[in-house]
Amino acid sequence: MAGRRQGPVRVDALKNREHLLRVAHDAFAEDGATSLNVIAKRAGVGAGTLYRHFPTREALILAVYRHDVERLVGEVDQVLAENAPLDAFRVWFERLAAYVRLKHGLGEALHTVAAQKVISDTYAPVAGAVARLLEACERDGSVRPGLDAADVLLLMGFLWRVGPGEEGLAQARRIMELAIDGFRP
Repeated sequence: MAGRRQGPVRVDALKNREHLLRVAHDAFAEDGATSLNVIAKRAGVGAGTLYRHFPTREALILAVYRHDVERLVGEVDQVLAENAPLDAFRVWFERLAAYVRLKHGLGEALHTVAAQKVISDTYAPVAGAVARLLEACERDGSVRPGLDAADVLLLMGFLWRVGPGEEGLAQARRIMELAIDGFRP
């Protein structure tokens, strides 16, 4: 009997974990100092449930970070399906920039050794996503062949360094177009 209950319990545990990650993402977006107890309450679970999945604040922050990056990387195909390749490039980089600005709001929590390992581990999938976008743009002739995804990712880093608000977003769009002009054949 116990073996039969493992499936549903495991599915419930995975659903709880996903729900906790979404709630924590939103809470950290509002205030990087949000407590774990507040997150548990907002998620509608007890603190014990939260701590079973994420025993420390750092563990939760890193799980949210990893989850968010996986989600962004996973959106590339959908963004490409919904947009012309160069527009998909723009849309995806705007989403990445919005996320990185949120991540910076978490402050010191992402400057530990464990955090740096997670950030390092997520670099390759992000560079892979950029490579897929560039390949689509190459195929339709909107960028020149041979652009290196790592170089483009480094160059596009300006997106998360612009100022806040509409002025910052407008500046980011202008600079993105300058960069894209440099990618053209």
